Amino acid sequence: MADALRERLRRTRRVPTPWHDDNTRGITCSRLDDLLRHWAGEYDWDVHERRIGALPWTTVRAGDTELRVIHQRSADPGAPVVVLLHGWPDSVLRFERVLPLLTDVHVVVPALPGFPFAPPLTTPGMSVNRIAAIVADALAELGYPRYTVSGGDVGGTVAEILAGEHPDRVTALHLTNVAPLRALTADPAQLPPDAAAYLARSAQWFRSQGGYIAAQSTRPGTLAVALGDSPAGLAAWIAEKLESWSDASAFTPDELLTWVSAYWFTGTIGTSFATYTEPGTLPGRVETPTVLSVFPRDLKPEPRSYAETFLNVREYVEHPAGGHFAAWEQPAAYAADVRLAIKAGGPHA
Repeated sequence: MADALRERLRRTRRVPTPWHDDNTRGITCSRLDDLLRHWAGEYDWDVHERRIGALPWTTVRAGDTELRVIHQRSADPGAPVVVLLHGWPDSVLRFERVLPLLTDVHVVVPALPGFPFAPPLTTPGMSVNRIAAIVADALAELGYPRYTVSGGDVGGTVAEILAGEHPDRVTALHLTNVAPLRALTADPAQLPPDAAAYLARSAQWFRSQGGYIAAQSTRPGTLAVALGDSPAGLAAWIAEKLESWSDASAFTPDELLTWVSAYWFTGTIGTSFATYTEPGTLPGRVETPTVLSVFPRDLKPEPRSYAETFLNVREYVEHPAGGHFAAWEQPAAYAADVRLAIKAGGPHA
């Protein structure tokens, strides 16, 4: 498989554009050329695949389906349980650097349905609500009645739904953003001034940078063909977001290409669009104790007043560095905030 990928990369057909070095128009030609050269040359997927495969994977029955999870157990059977939920365009690899920092708690990291390392997704209907139900069933199957849930992006939305639908199970939330769907129903007239101003900034961000959301939510089948058939196209689509949404030097070339390769070798770029395409429904205000971690290079960090409209924010932690993939970029800070959430949730037994 790796040899076939290298051959395809060597046969990449590049077409000229008038803005080839303008990074406000997407990944630059020079940056993409560097990545493709490395991917077709010295990059070795087999090394990374073995490392990923050595993580403590298990498959759990979840209702009428299955969920693949990384299940890192603590030596203490009575330790708290933490569920880590990734987003797009990443995978469970978002949390690889956090796992060694949380060995004293039970950690469950689901490969969300449709994403890399999950069982193949072949039917429609995989909304964030459906994913939340699957995760809840899997945790019950693992014997965990109460747990702290941590996540961002798609995973953060799933976390809010889990807490809203299972307040008896979710003891606390740790989030890096408020579910973006909240902005669709929020009334600026009912918000504090700084929260209303944030809503206006968020709308501007969607207009200037949210084109990928429109494409993935309205024409996923068309986009899946292009990205699923062209490794260069896939690298351009994902790498541009990984680098522009993170703090400087968050990824080495090998790390960046491993996250991209996870999509290529599992063939999941199309199915990862499911949560953009399938409609989702959020709960009302979630009263679960919540720790919100704010990282300055994230897409659109929310002020506390906006988050408190929807969440029971016990701790609002502003960090000096880090971006959208904070668990990868700032693992120590992320793990510390997970522990704040465990504490905020009170007794876990």
